[in-house]
Amino acid sequence: MDGVKAIFEPQRVVIIGSSKIQEKVGMTSPQLFKSVIYNMRKIFHGKTCILDVDGKTGYNKLSKLPKIPELAVIILPPKQSIEQAKKCAKKGVKALVLITGGYNDEQRQQLLKIKEKYGIRVLGPNTIMGVMNTANGLNTTFERNVMPRKGNIAVTSQSGGVGACLLDWACFYNIGISKFTFVGDKIDVDDVDLLRYYGNDRDTTVICLYMEGIRNGRKFIEEARKIVKKKPILALKGGVTQESAKRARSHTASIAGSDQIFDAAFKKAGIIRVENIEELMNAAIALSKQPPMSGDNVAIVSNVGGPAILAADAVARNNLTLASLSEETKRKIESLYPGVDATNPIDIIADAKAERYSKVLQLVLADKNVNGVLIINMLKSCFFEPEDARVIPETAAKYPEKPVVDVPAGGEDFALVYKVLGDTSIPLYNLPEKAVKVLKVLRAYGKIVKKH
Repeated sequence: MDGVKAIFEPQRVVIIGSSKIQEKVGMTSPQLFKSVIYNMRKIFHGKTCILDVDGKTGYNKLSKLPKIPELAVIILPPKQSIEQAKKCAKKGVKALVLITGGYNDEQRQQLLKIKEKYGIRVLGPNTIMGVMNTANGLNTTFERNVMPRKGNIAVTSQSGGVGACLLDWACFYNIGISKFTFVGDKIDVDDVDLLRYYGNDRDTTVICLYMEGIRNGRKFIEEARKIVKKKPILALKGGVTQESAKRARSHTASIAGSDQIFDAAFKKAGIIRVENIEELMNAAIALSKQPPMSGDNVAIVSNVGGPAILAADAVARNNLTLASLSEETKRKIESLYPGVDATNPIDIIADAKAERYSKVLQLVLADKNVNGVLIINMLKSCFFEPEDARVIPETAAKYPEKPVVDVPAGGEDFALVYKVLGDTSIPLYNLPEKAVKVLKVLRAYGKIVKKH
């Protein structure tokens, strides 16, 4: 694992590129080279060295570096990248991140021979943006000043475009990320290597994968089965249809494989599959903040009727169950708030503020028939204000074994409540249906933990 660890935790990094070469079609360009240098010098906590093959910036030869780095990031066309990769391997560099693509099969084989001869690990080629580690500031992307908040979600993407979308999502919603890996063609370092690394990474508690194909399914399943006991793994699979699978093969030199085979492999491994990018991030946030759900029974507490009914419909569609509250719970709620019908979903009326939410939520969470709670708190047409939401994490903390998710439905309402609860243990969603899907994932992980 030394080589894989060097990809994420190097003390010294050399950026190898050109201040002149501009490919007609391809990622090699002086602008990209400068942008990666900018990010590394500004954000990385270790030492960054520059090797410009044209001699305009930094060093012009690896032999002139004062100390051999553990990691080299290469931003050159395939032929020159291979030349530099060989020089790095001979000098004792432990790992390479190859940003640019355009490699043919023969060139990929050349890289593999270098890897096999010298033991150097290779991420890529065609990673496009390479790696990020929020703990040490490592950032080989060429998007200047783009760095997600430090957190506990690790993301791996086989596609630069999907990875960029996930990265943008994480930055926009201030989602805490531990590691971000763009794997590209996966000629060497692959999903198995990364799972093994994430499994041992103290900063990572949730693992997200975007995959188009895989080389060694058996090893992948074996590694995943070990990890899911302590860390959930989410997977989004591209290349599901016959047409998209063909594109995936040319896109990242991927062996896409039958979707049914992948589905069976994910289930065997204990990996939770999601359908799209939004579901991947929504589920990751919930798993990073809330416990798994130990049963199917969901209680809904809402200050509006219609969205609560939609949430109840979604509960049934997602094979969960509306919890049957005990008679004692119902009696206590109705005696505290005459006019409130304590049948699940519980409509606590549009004038509900912090005190009512706190007391009803506490009674519902204390009920043995309840395994998880979905809260809806709209602002428009209601008396509820953003600051009232602070009671939700405070109350939920008294019952840490039961997950709680919150729905300030809409756009503006969501943004206002997110400002108050975004950094707390409570995950937020702008529609009831999204929150129910997240509870379904928390329930799925509850079953996986019990099984494994």
